[in-house]
Amino acid sequence: MNKEEASVDSIQKEKDRGQNAYYSSRPKLGGSGPSKLRQQFSRGMTYFLVVAASILFYFALLRVTNLSEGFSKIFQVLKPVVYGCVIAYLLNPIVKKADKYLAPVLEKKVKTPGRAKKTARGIGILLSLILLLVLVVTLCNMLIPELYSSIRNLVFTLPGQLNDLVDKLNTIKIDDSTTGTLIKAAIEEGTDMLQKWLRTDLLGRANEIMSNLTVGVINILNEIFNALIGIIISVYILFSKETFIRQTKKCVYAILSPRHANMVLHLTTKSNEIFGGFIIGKIIDSAIIGVLCFFGLTILNMPYAVLVSVIVGVTNVIPFFGPYIGAIPSAILIMLADPIKGLYFIIFILLLQQFDGNILGPKILGNSTGLSAFWVIVAILLGGGLFGFVGMIMGVPTFAVLYYIVQMIMNYRLERKKLPANSNFYDAMSYVDDDGKYYHSEEGEDGNEVNNNNKEKGK
Repeated sequence: MNKEEASVDSIQKEKDRGQNAYYSSRPKLGGSGPSKLRQQFSRGMTYFLVVAASILFYFALLRVTNLSEGFSKIFQVLKPVVYGCVIAYLLNPIVKKADKYLAPVLEKKVKTPGRAKKTARGIGILLSLILLLVLVVTLCNMLIPELYSSIRNLVFTLPGQLNDLVDKLNTIKIDDSTTGTLIKAAIEEGTDMLQKWLRTDLLGRANEIMSNLTVGVINILNEIFNALIGIIISVYILFSKETFIRQTKKCVYAILSPRHANMVLHLTTKSNEIFGGFIIGKIIDSAIIGVLCFFGLTILNMPYAVLVSVIVGVTNVIPFFGPYIGAIPSAILIMLADPIKGLYFIIFILLLQQFDGNILGPKILGNSTGLSAFWVIVAILLGGGLFGFVGMIMGVPTFAVLYYIVQMIMNYRLERKKLPANSNFYDAMSYVDDDGKYYHSEEGEDGNEVNNNNKEKGK
């Protein structure tokens, strides 16, 4: 090689180094090919990680109490962040509407598009927070005085109402037969126990009730403080939501293969559709039912109108069982004050729930979860048994996401086997032979194979 060729070669190397300067400053992950040593090392690391994970899981089971306490403490510390995420999620539809309608208007008046979008985002967040504040203040001004008055009247009138009930039970005329004697003895024993509870147990537990009330007030103040911090956090989340989404998407593609990453992102989008449609729709539906209940009880001149409306509206968030959970204690409260009005309330609440279940609910919610009534009941029982009131609400959309994942896996496996994915194809008259061909007995004695190109996904 002469000097001229060496000079050209060095110039080309410098040029290549300049073009690839960005990549040369970053570490290169992986190798050019899976050597035998690399394969053995990878297999050994897999075995090591499996054994280490098994040991950690074993010790975690031994110290499950300490772990649960640790997770509970971490959750308490991060509760403002959780509140912030929830508030941001609920306010996000308002912010999206503001971005959609305000940004084009501001872009005509502001020269820089980026500034117009930021201004529209700020206005949307401000409007959503003002709406949230107005809603909370209005509800507090309406509910707190009425709730205080209703609970105060309930506390002062409940002993008298129970005594009147005891007197009415004592005045019931019962015949002298054996059955009548047993009923009379049961009534006398029940009234004695009720009077004893009113005179001794209820008064004796007054200090315990007051201490629990004090602890409850302190907990409420702590939750209010966490909610205020959560509102501040929600502002940052709403301002930077696109950045968080991009960073999360980047991490998913960095950690997983493209196929698995796309699947994770698809499931995330579907989960957002299910949770968003269900939660926001259920809140709107329950708020409307609570307002209608208040107007109806006010027109019917029912006692405890505000208290009962709050109970009915809050419990209506729980699917299926919610109306009954709210109606039963409300009916008992009204019956203690006026039995006839209690019967009127039962009729009114049945009509209201029929309106909600057949007209209002389907209009607002539609088929947001894709679950049948049976799976809704299973989800509520499972979620409520594991996580209480929150589990009864969140159990339905969570179960809907799991149901969608299982359905997607089953449909994929059926499509690989060239079998129909629609559940309607698998009735009592259909079968699949040992060769994997689908037949339906109504199509002929020899059977005709279904055209799998026209099959549709099933549930």
